[in-house]
Amino acid sequence: MAQSYRVLAQDDGTAGTRFGRHKLDEMDAGRVAKHLVMFRPSEAQIASLMDKAHASVPGLGKTETIQNVLRQNLGQMFAVTRRSRFDAQAPDGEGFIMILLLNEIGMLQLALGTINGPDPDLRLLAKPNERPAGIYMWCVFAPGPLAAGMALFMEKMAAPRYAGINLYSRPNTELGRRFNQVLGFVPGAKVGPIKAPNVWMFDRTPSPPLYDSYVPGVRTQEIGITIVRTFEDMMRVAAVRNVVYMGEQECPYFEEYDGNDLSATHLLAYMGDEPIGCLRLRFFADFAKLERLAIRKEFRKSRAAFQLVRAAFKFCQKKGYGRIYAHSQTRLVDFWKRFGFRVLEGGKGFVFSGFDYVEVIADIERDAEAVAIGDDPYVIIRPEGRWHLSGILEQSASNAIARAESEDLKFGMPRAGLQSVPKPEVA
Repeated sequence: MAQSYRVLAQDDGTAGTRFGRHKLDEMDAGRVAKHLVMFRPSEAQIASLMDKAHASVPGLGKTETIQNVLRQNLGQMFAVTRRSRFDAQAPDGEGFIMILLLNEIGMLQLALGTINGPDPDLRLLAKPNERPAGIYMWCVFAPGPLAAGMALFMEKMAAPRYAGINLYSRPNTELGRRFNQVLGFVPGAKVGPIKAPNVWMFDRTPSPPLYDSYVPGVRTQEIGITIVRTFEDMMRVAAVRNVVYMGEQECPYFEEYDGNDLSATHLLAYMGDEPIGCLRLRFFADFAKLERLAIRKEFRKSRAAFQLVRAAFKFCQKKGYGRIYAHSQTRLVDFWKRFGFRVLEGGKGFVFSGFDYVEVIADIERDAEAVAIGDDPYVIIRPEGRWHLSGILEQSASNAIARAESEDLKFGMPRAGLQSVPKPEVA
């Protein structure tokens, strides 16, 4: 692979290669597509590409071995060529990017350095109906301007089977290491308990939504937010509101606890593992109502209030709402204006707990991927605010299917009900 990626990895020799200069997830695929074409090669084209690569890439596996892996969909090859040389009727690749789809055991073997790159054990590779644990950059043969084809490769990695799965590389030359560095790979990947200093990783783990950003046990000064799902979390909300509303503002108990807490969604803000603020949301037919925003006095110089309101907006957008309604103390109207709230035209002023209030409203843009009828049923039954994560019921269903398949193997026959399950899309 020494000549595979010269253009992106070139250096003037006066300074170290800048990390992430052409970071994979920031490359402009549209611009690259004006000059390069990426396609899935046939077996004959794969053989031709391997003949070209063997002359330049040390340690590359035998063509028959690679063909066998690709034939079984345990890995993929994406051919790349210059658009000026591309013939759709008879495509001929000038280079390629090839990946192995590792299962969990394969990832451990990669971390331990015991995986055989030229001739991988097929038992370490994810089956066609199995989501890979990691994507291993098996070989990149993209000399000269073809190196920019990495942008087109990342478009392929957006397919459902690959989306959100980390990329791994094991460069064995200085040029390879510079290439990884330029693309944003980081050395010293950790796989389970194993730290692998010679394995580089490009992290593609999706960032959690703001309303599910709290990570227990981190113990930093970072603000994290979570949806209240347990009685213990609800007690933390009550503690914050007791201090702020009943303590500082002397709000009577039966005005603060108005009978709506168990029919609402609560957001809880932490700094490290310390609960510092909360907010309540109630949902109506065509609007959500934001209320009971409270931040403990000693944390009011932080950004917790802003983070909570932004998280509430994101949460409402994900639930499909386009309007948020609230009651603001008159002295705090300017604060709410920062988030796009305006005083409701024709609204009424009113008083409770000794404070003057006005009605405010904000129009928001509904999330393009808001939870809706027609979504995967398993997504809709996931825990509130965790629609981006696989839920316990999905795991239960997977276990049931695995048990059924195991029973079928005992009798040497497939189960008819499982034959109609569609295979995941392969790019």
